[in-house]
Amino acid sequence: MHFTLYSRSYCHLCQDMLDALFLLQSPDKPFAVEVIDIDASPDASLLARFDELVPVLFGDLAQPELCHYFLDEAAVRRCLS
Repeated sequence: MHFTLYSRSYCHLCQDMLDALFLLQSPDKPFAVEVIDIDASPDASLLARFDELVPVLFGDLAQPELCHYFLDEAAVRRCLS
């Protein structure tokens, strides 16, 4: 499983979401997380899209977001199932 987290380097909510996400990881349900800093990304459309929503977590970029601001543990668990 691969998650994508859109965030900012100075955002405490972003770090909180990342920490909470890693607490859900287990040996039988491993996953990777790609953290993308929307302020440092060369893709300006990310800043336009996620500016006031970070952190935003996706399990599959072709699907709607799993959550933003705070981790939705139930949505992440469904995604891991």
